[in-house]
Amino acid sequence: MRNSFFDQSLDAGEIRRRVQELAIGKVGFYSVGLYPASLAYNCAMQNAEGRLLLAPRPGRDLLGAFPEDTIANMDDEHVETVLDMGGHRSGGERLANTLRDLIQRCDLVVLSANSNHIEEDLNEACRLRQELGRAQVVLACLAGSFSHDTINNSAYVLCEKEPNLAFFSGFHRHGALRNPFDSFTANFCHPNALTAMLGAQLMDQLSPNIQVAAGVHNVEGQYIKAAKNMASVFAGFGYSFHQDNPGVLPTLLTLLLDQCLDQAATVSMARPDRQKLYHRQPIPLTELGYAVPRIEATLVRDGDFEKVRDHTFVQLTAMVADVRGSMMLPRNGKPTRNFQAGQVLAHHMREEQRCPNSMEELEAWCESYGLRRGGLEGLKSLRYWPQIARKYSIPAHDASMVNLLYMSIYGRPAVKQTAFRVMSDSRELSSYCQESVRPSHSRRYAEALQNLDVPEALDLVVNAVIADNARRAMRGDVPLEDSDSDTTADYLQLMSSIESQLDS
Repeated sequence: MRNSFFDQSLDAGEIRRRVQELAIGKVGFYSVGLYPASLAYNCAMQNAEGRLLLAPRPGRDLLGAFPEDTIANMDDEHVETVLDMGGHRSGGERLANTLRDLIQRCDLVVLSANSNHIEEDLNEACRLRQELGRAQVVLACLAGSFSHDTINNSAYVLCEKEPNLAFFSGFHRHGALRNPFDSFTANFCHPNALTAMLGAQLMDQLSPNIQVAAGVHNVEGQYIKAAKNMASVFAGFGYSFHQDNPGVLPTLLTLLLDQCLDQAATVSMARPDRQKLYHRQPIPLTELGYAVPRIEATLVRDGDFEKVRDHTFVQLTAMVADVRGSMMLPRNGKPTRNFQAGQVLAHHMREEQRCPNSMEELEAWCESYGLRRGGLEGLKSLRYWPQIARKYSIPAHDASMVNLLYMSIYGRPAVKQTAFRVMSDSRELSSYCQESVRPSHSRRYAEALQNLDVPEALDLVVNAVIADNARRAMRGDVPLEDSDSDTTADYLQLMSSIESQLDS
């Protein structure tokens, strides 16, 4: 999919005219949920110059995502301005905008539906661009969950499947966006640095309260959003269930943040366009605000350095702030919806003294608290987590917290019982946090056992046996087959179950 503000012309005059058009260009949001409508209200408060247009999904109200009491507390004049953004006049009557209207009138269109509709919307937007002769309209998304192919039963990050699709994200709270004095940061990412810069400028001009910076890491940005939505569920659980044990929270939250970023850094290495991303840009990444062109992590394997992670994207401040902010309990207003889902999970686990029997039960719990399952992208991402972990070869020690959350919902009954004991006991949870981040070296020994004809492999096994026997002799340990397996710590049992079930 070609996705650029410019055609392939080399005519300087034509390109000059196009740049001038973009300086006063419009942005459209299609499928208006809480975020686009709140952003529009912010623009209305700031007397924006009509740079933002909205189009609701057919059959839905422009402000339908807001509770009635929220709408009642809005300023009538600002609401009227928002309604004007979402419609046009015909014969004195206000008609709702459509996706066709946005493609016709805007230079940048953000497809803001969640993962249930985003691919359908993207296909329709591409069709309309061609039909209307508007190939220079750039398309972006902000979906925060993994996509799923039901035919192949595979999950993936949409921006990797469509590498030229722009991605827009930043931390926000919907209530705060309606505060005329608050400010927000965001990133607009597109793999072409010039397109990213122009798109960020268009978004940045919507409201003086919104500061948008450019980036090229659209795949990483979308992955981080899906990962942080899952992490936010666990953060909400931790805040609620362990509110009387605050010592465990810093460890838990730090690990959730670090693992989101480490997973995205592993996904970044899998980008098929990774070299092009850094070596074939019209302007250097440092011109976009990156402090250095690249940040990579390496490991020594067989005596050689091997690149294993690309952390360049962490220089996108708004992306990292989004992860942090989504795991915080605000002093005013409500936390994110995924965080609230974690609070609901904690309440029922404490009340029922068990993990949920199924994802359907957890979603029913959430809906009883007014949380629509369609808006809980973290829970949807969790459904596809094993497929994502396998697709991108994400190490277990970089995803131990998501693995724990997944097993508490999808694990076998015996595993769920162990998961409950770990999640509900602060000491067990702290121990799990401490031990689960250690890389497993079991593959090294498994490979050695399959290659005993190699002297080094045989020496590795022999030394392990000698060390094990010496340790038992010193401590007076009983043989493993005579020991009581029930004495194994719960967090160790759980780690073993996760390795056997999710790595298979």
